[in-house]
Amino acid sequence: MNDDTFLTHVADGLAALPAVHAVTLGGSRAQDTHGPGSDWDFAVYYRGGFDPADLRATGWDGEVSEIGAWGGGVFNGGAWLTIDGRQVDVHYRDLDAVEHQLAEARQGRFHWEPLMFHLAGVPSYLPVAELAVNRVLRGDLPRPDYPEALRETAPAMWRNRAELTLRYTRGAFVPRGQATEVAGALATAAMETAHAVLAARGEWVTNEKRLLQRAGLREMDTILAGLRADVLAKAVDEAEALFRTV
Repeated sequence: MNDDTFLTHVADGLAALPAVHAVTLGGSRAQDTHGPGSDWDFAVYYRGGFDPADLRATGWDGEVSEIGAWGGGVFNGGAWLTIDGRQVDVHYRDLDAVEHQLAEARQGRFHWEPLMFHLAGVPSYLPVAELAVNRVLRGDLPRPDYPEALRETAPAMWRNRAELTLRYTRGAFVPRGQATEVAGALATAAMETAHAVLAARGEWVTNEKRLLQRAGLREMDTILAGLRADVLAKAVDEAEALFRTV
């Protein structure tokens, strides 16, 4: 199958699942930033009793999780599949939960959640960001603008997390000469600061892959490249100074 035929094939298969109201394409392919080897990110928006067994019954190769298996929060489950030789991710999106987070974001309310493969974790408004940037393939979904209330509340929260991360690093890791822990903490604080920068601009974030570049924080590479046990405090100072410039 060519890409267009493949997209139609997968979208039709997912849309036919019981309880599914909409299907979207996300990730780099939705934003035309993908390369030849990029995977395909889909989401199924369901209401009521979605059963992962119905996804398994399609016969597509791969691993299909139960609902809640990925932590039960913003990312409540999904599948890693191989379809026609292509790598495909499918995310579960409960429409009731998504609509709740949309209403919360419009009031400037959200919370933070840990998530694997995300250094800084994710905000609960991530499903709202997906509505805004992903491509709807089947069904109808809202396409929200970035709420002004969220631009007021989100930057301060992310900046505060970054400041606390640096403060803890100075007190716990630097005096012990723990370069690995300092490196991890600085990377986390950089991502937290980048979230703050993008939130202040009213720009949606759905993952961390290009987050530092978008926020103008790619200089963190230089700071971390020079990290040694005898310059840990200096590296924290340099990171803190960089964060103040964005």
